[in-house]
Parts: sequence; C-alpha cells; structure tokens
Amino acid sequence: MPNWGGGAKCGACEKTVYHAEEIQCNGRSFHKTCFHCMACRKALDSTTVAAHESEIYCKVCYGRRYGPKGIGFGQGAGCLSTDTGEHLGLQFQESPKAARSATSSNPSKFTAKFGESEKCPRCGKSVYAAEKVMGGGKPWHKTCFRCAICGKSLESTNVTDKDGELYCKVCYAKNFGPTGIGFGGLTHQVEKKE
Repeated sequence: MPNWGGGAKCGACEKTVYHAEEIQCNGRSFHKTCFHCMACRKALDSTTVAAHESEIYCKVCYGRRYGPKGIGFGQGAGCLSTDTGEHLGLQFQESPKAARSATSSNPSKFTAKFGESEKCPRCGKSVYAAEKVMGGGKPWHKTCFRCAICGKSLESTNVTDKDGELYCKVCYAKNFGPTGIGFGGLTHQVEKKE
C-alpha cells in the first residue's frame, strides 16, 4: 500500500508516525506513547532501551531474556540469579573454574583483576577512590592531606612536597627556602662597625 505523504509506520502499533511524535530506535519509528518495553510495558527513553531484532525492551527485561544465564548472572548490584535457563530449554553446566576452591592460592590474580588499593604515605592504610587526594605523585586520605609541620589542611594551590612529605607553602619556605639577608632570616651575626 502506498504511503501518501504520511510518516513512517510505528514499530509497535503499525499506525502512521508523524514527525512531532516520532522516536527512532534501531532504524524503526515509534510513537512516544508506544515506546515501551514489550515485556513489562515500562516507558522507555534513549538511555533505557535495548533492542533485539524488531523488539524493544528495558535493559532489565532484555538481560533476563537474552543475557547470560546461570548462577552468578543477576540483574543489579549484589544480586545472585539462580535462573538456570531450563524454561528456555538451556542446560546448566558447572564450569571447572567454579568447582575450584573459593580462596585463591595466587593473590596476584585478584589484584590484577580488581586492582590493589594504594596506601597512604602518612598513615599507611588503604586509600579508596572516594577519599583519595593526589599530592606529590602519591595518594593520600583527605584527612591525612595536611602540612607535616603545622597540620594545616592542604589544597592543590598551597601544597609543596619534599622527600615524600607534604608541607604548606609557608612552612616549606621557613624550613627549606632560601636563607640569609633579604630572605626574612639571618644565618649569621652581622657585626656593627663603629
């Protein structure tokens, strides 16, 4: 049937979609009101849509339907899915890796995969991303990012480092800066001539 000047056909309802109400996904046009998950009917947008062939789903339903199946493949943080895929005709096989002991004899495998947390030079404890401040090329806790002499809290504008320690600019200038006449301090006694 010819398309007499109307828009494209909606991928869900097959009716004409005009420009003002058009959402495009995977080369197909949809009405704004028809752009919802084909499984749970949740409204979708460009950040929540997942397309499979001619069907559109929210990311959760897409993962349940087309994602990996078996123990350990959950949807969301801290979730353990025990769905083996039997209802989809899939057979669950335990991998040889899962049969091994949970404690690894080689700790470098863990650190290579997840990264070892860096240590704070001041307190020696682990520094995590949420509390990390870089200074002198090393990671510091926000609470440890202080002058070694006066204890003043430091910022990127007033920090200096020497031999792995952090100092405010004032303490650094007093202790490690130039000395002598004209530099705010005398290094030797000047005798008066009469």
